[in-house]
Amino acid sequence: MSKQATARTRGLPVVKVLTAWTVFIALSFIALVGAALSAGAPSTPRDRAASPAGTLSATDTAHLHYLRSSGSLLHEEGAAHGTLPGNMQASVDIGPTVTASFKIHTNDGTINGHGIATPRGSGTYESFAGSLTVTGGTGRYAHAHGIAGLYGVFDRKTYALTVQTTGKLSL
Repeated sequence: MSKQATARTRGLPVVKVLTAWTVFIALSFIALVGAALSAGAPSTPRDRAASPAGTLSATDTAHLHYLRSSGSLLHEEGAAHGTLPGNMQASVDIGPTVTASFKIHTNDGTINGHGIATPRGSGTYESFAGSLTVTGGTGRYAHAHGIAGLYGVFDRKTYALTVQTTGKLSL
């Protein structure tokens, strides 16, 4: 380890340093996998609109912020970027498993679904991995369905979520 890295981490508990590095490595890996999987996907809204009905490979990342809670359910929203850009709303329960229902508002309609994931780690940042199921929507996505990977990180201080999904969507 370099002298600068040692100076920056001196005085911090080893667990916090390892957790920060784990989150950084996990997010880097997710970004690389997402980029590789989306390489063949339509790259602009015009390309997506022109593609025929069928199967759409999609990789998206959403940065959600806390709005309010109802009991143990956190209500979050934020911008989604990637193959299906738009605004995402989610109701999330973070416990022994992470469960959520979501709606993404895009220019071509909405996409609805739910997901389940297993949390890993503890401390300020908790990563999770699992799957989501698309159950329908409106507009172009009225008959959408599919299953995708669900990955992310939850910030226990701010309740912010960074979520990435990658998979195929049948239209």
